[in-house]
Amino acid sequence: MWPLYAAGFTTAFGAHGIAANLGGLSPDAVTSVMVLGGLLALYDGAEVLLKPLFGALADRIGARPVLLGGLAAFAAASALYVLADSPGWLWAARLGQGAAASAFSPSASALVARLNPAARHGRAFGSYGFYKSIGYTLGPLLGGVLMWVGGLRLLFAVLAVFGAAVALWCAFAVPHVRPLPRARQTVVDVARRLAEPAFWRPTAALAGASAALSVGVGFLPVSGRAAGLGTVATGAAVSVLAACAAIVQPRAGRALDAGLLTAPAGISVGLLTTAAGVACAVLPGLTGVLLAAVLIGIGTGLITPLGFAALAASTPQARLGRTMGAAELGRELGDAGGPLLVAGAATLTTLAHGYAVLAVLLATGPVIVLTTHRRPRGSHTGE
Repeated sequence: MWPLYAAGFTTAFGAHGIAANLGGLSPDAVTSVMVLGGLLALYDGAEVLLKPLFGALADRIGARPVLLGGLAAFAAASALYVLADSPGWLWAARLGQGAAASAFSPSASALVARLNPAARHGRAFGSYGFYKSIGYTLGPLLGGVLMWVGGLRLLFAVLAVFGAAVALWCAFAVPHVRPLPRARQTVVDVARRLAEPAFWRPTAALAGASAALSVGVGFLPVSGRAAGLGTVATGAAVSVLAACAAIVQPRAGRALDAGLLTAPAGISVGLLTTAAGVACAVLPGLTGVLLAAVLIGIGTGLITPLGFAALAASTPQARLGRTMGAAELGRELGDAGGPLLVAGAATLTTLAHGYAVLAVLLATGPVIVLTTHRRPRGSHTGE
């Protein structure tokens, strides 16, 4: 499992390590806010478009080849900028990294499910989410240090070496898992599967968690500065959010495996806790920022492993790649949609109203989860 955890760390570190430091580039590389926004959107945009496709490919040819190919492509895309070192090639390298992550991220999730018995899915996804959270937490910090020492070229060089090392590790340590025989599916069959509560309930919860995380990382510093807090205090609050999410995920997974918690109940508590955290962001001063960071971190830390474990439990193993790819797509849409929702409401009224809108949406989630809950129809052995 350790190589898969390293793959999860790689995609998180690659996403945030560069994104958090693009604003510090020279005017020759980033000529306007619009150019910066385009560079930031390339990585996530590629993931939104390609994750379901690579997830389906993993079901067809096996998750391990897609995992290895994605990691190798990530290393190659990172090395591209190291060799070229020009603003134009930065766009190509960033797009290549996002496309590569679209391959190895859902493949790693599918392998986490395939290589662990159902009774350990909670623990496995909790640990996988923990190391991704560490990547999200350390990415901006370590990326900033590398930028300070040797610029963006050094940061890309480290990512190239790290991606290649993880690819080699996975090649030697991750066992071959045969693709399982699958019944042919029409577009109607796929649409029917995506419309089932067993799929969209946890996927919607994962999207909500991603939306809250993205809002917390992006807007809590804004609230802190408006309250007169310095950059150190607001940066520490964001780190507290990520740390809480990282700490809670393995514990939530173990509680699920031990029967101390059910996925619907845990997801509902997570959504309510996250909603409370977003609502606390309207409180003035450091108290509101810290309360929001802690509660959002705890809530999303509950939702993430339980959501993926619920998806794995309701999906035939022959379709795990496609399901994980579609679920990752939902998370990416939440990651982009949350800040847009809050920013739109804030533009019309105030930032506090933006927080309130998101909090209300998250708080309605438990009602939907519990009222539509039914026993999943999938199996663990195939179709």
